[in-house]
Parts: sequence; C-alpha cells; structure tokens
Amino acid sequence: MSSENLDIAYVAKLARIALTDDEVARFGAQLGDLLGHVATLADLDLESIPATAQVVESRNVVREDLERASLDRETVLSGAPQRQGAFVRVPRIIGQA
Repeated sequence: MSSENLDIAYVAKLARIALTDDEVARFGAQLGDLLGHVATLADLDLESIPATAQVVESRNVVREDLERASLDRETVLSGAPQRQGAFVRVPRIIGQA
C-alpha cells in the first residue's frame, strides 16, 4: 500500500489528532518512505530462513524464593497518610451499589 492510497487527514481524524496542512504533507511523505522500506522487505528471498517466534532468545530468569526480613508494621503505618487499626486506609475507588 502506498501513501498515495492513504488519506492522512482522514486517518488523523479517526485518531482524533489535529494536524495542520503542513503536518499532513510531512507525515504523508514520511509514511510513503516507511512503506517504501517495508516494500523492500517483500523482495527478499526468505525461503531458506526458518520461521521464528522470537527474534531475540527469551529465557525465564528466576531467583530463589527466600524468606527474609521486611519492614516493621509500625514503621510502615507511621508513613501512611491514613490508617485504620493495623491497616493503611485508602480512598474508595468503587462506589456502593
């Protein structure tokens, strides 16, 4: 798809982005360049390259789950803006039914 087939102003309107005429022209040219680069990828011979799910190898990094000391309850509660007994009081975010 070339940038000539795209209506930049229409796409901006759908995205609720206000663009000036200069921005529409500039972004249209930039999009055309980008689509040109993508089109060159279609010309590459990729038959000998196996499909991959990840370009960069991903591995799960885990640490041993060890019990260790944490902050004292009173120290934590002393820094809370509001407390209710042994708990930090937070504003209600869900209204009552």
